[in-house]
Amino acid sequence: MENNWKLYILRCRDGSLYTGITTDVQKRLTAHNCGKGAKYTRSRRPVELVYQETCKDHSEALRREIQVKALNREEKEKMIEAGL
Repeated sequence: MENNWKLYILRCRDGSLYTGITTDVQKRLTAHNCGKGAKYTRSRRPVELVYQETCKDHSEALRREIQVKALNREEKEKMIEAGL
């Protein structure tokens, strides 16, 4: 069975970064840009997808999200730049 869980990072209009997980990145990006995504992104639209990675399953995606959210901005920017 193919797994579709993804970790993604968005760059908001104000330059801040938002990290989340989903099974459909494009649908989630559309939701964020329509104001139906996370509360954080509603006042920071439009948002742009700057990073995504595939995770093995939902549990791994959640663990990875926690790891990435714990990084400082500089570390996240390096991750985005490297595409890791």
